[in-house]
Amino acid sequence: MTASAGPGTPAGPQLIRALNEELLLARIRSAGKISRAELARVTGLSKPTVSLALTNLERAGLVRPSGVRTGTPGPNAVLYEIRPEAGYVLGLDVGREYVRGAIADVAGTVRARDSLATRAKTRRGRVSELARLAERLCAGLGLTRDDVVQTVLGSPGVYDPRRDAVSLAAALEGWEDPQLPADLRAEFGDSILIENDVDAAAMAEQAYGHGREVESFAFVSIGTGIGLGLVLDGRLRRGVHGAAGEIAYLPLETANADPEDVRRRGGLEAAASAAGIVYAARRIGLDANTARDVFNAAEAGDELARRVVEDEAQLIARAVCSVVAVVDPEVVVLGGGIGKAAGLVDAVAASLDALAPVPVDLRVSALGAESVVDGCLASGIERAWVQLTAAGRTA
Repeated sequence: MTASAGPGTPAGPQLIRALNEELLLARIRSAGKISRAELARVTGLSKPTVSLALTNLERAGLVRPSGVRTGTPGPNAVLYEIRPEAGYVLGLDVGREYVRGAIADVAGTVRARDSLATRAKTRRGRVSELARLAERLCAGLGLTRDDVVQTVLGSPGVYDPRRDAVSLAAALEGWEDPQLPADLRAEFGDSILIENDVDAAAMAEQAYGHGREVESFAFVSIGTGIGLGLVLDGRLRRGVHGAAGEIAYLPLETANADPEDVRRRGGLEAAASAAGIVYAARRIGLDANTARDVFNAAEAGDELARRVVEDEAQLIARAVCSVVAVVDPEVVVLGGGIGKAAGLVDAVAASLDALAPVPVDLRVSALGAESVVDGCLASGIERAWVQLTAAGRTA
């Protein structure tokens, strides 16, 4: 939107029209399909004003008629909906083993998903894999990259826009290279948004999971890494440097943690991530290659594995207690491959009963491996509408 008015300045006709169109767009997006009369009723705008705004939005390619409502008194009412083809959003997730992606239209429908097993070991290699995945997704839909209005990348680490740099991403070799943001912009355009992967998963939880029910929640992801997405009063909190939720660096390591990992990845992540579980298991004589091996052995009754899982639950409970003591969220959601492991939530809850200052509503995320991508799409759709409405008003 290019029209603006300063404090105390009466809004001009152009600004008023723009605000009316933005209001109608929000109502149409929320309703799915809605008539002119209903729009006038829910917005308080006059029917002529609604008609003019709808004409402008339809001319800009943002909305379209979509059938009629019958069976009510009076003439059949024409229904309006968001025009899905107004633009597309690309969500990407870069990890150590896979790059995942999806394309959604701006009405929120996911049109395609895909993933690639990653072989890259360098920054450039990973960016190339992400680009190849994006090309496959677009080609499958008959789209070009120019049809993508907004790209959002879920990434380990923290992107600080003031420094234009990614940090705290030790899990991906070379990902903290100062050239990374420029490489991504060269491949995906200047509007690409780099989002912390756990924050993106928290946005998916807010849109599709337990976060729909509450205004404040903490999403704790435990897998190859550990992180926290924090939503307070309905808003994701990133912090001044983008580092809010980097609970991997809580100094909660145990004697079984790899000292080198503690220095490189933070105390909690070194001790309680997948690698930390395997390291702890091997130190006490358990033959395990993956964290899943440890959990499976514990479930089968292995005493050594059971001790490792109990220690893991205690570590996570201490981390969750730290979060609860500071922000007191309505719900705490455990996610990630380890966070959703069988029996872990009950063990964590039992420890929390003795640690936390208040009762904790602890839940397991029902979202799957695509949660980071889905959170990127949710964020991207909101940003895409800002761009599309601004372009429509200046057309």
